[in-house]
Amino acid sequence: MFAKNVGTIDRIIRLLIGLAAIGAGIYFRSWWGALGLIPIGTAVLSRCGVYCGLGFSTCQAECKQPISNTPPKT
Repeated sequence: MFAKNVGTIDRIIRLLIGLAAIGAGIYFRSWWGALGLIPIGTAVLSRCGVYCGLGFSTCQAECKQPISNTPPKT
């Protein structure tokens, strides 16, 4: 599956940027504010497709484990 590649500080920054973009879109009555959903989505999922493509990660070692719905084998 997919591994997390967005760390905690990165997630917070993405969330704030997304909220600011949505707020600006509402203030200026523009659909461009909808682009704020992209950084919010990457913050919620802790995964960025661009980071994945570049092999980059801001995540600590413990969160680089693949996300899986199956329980660990004992």
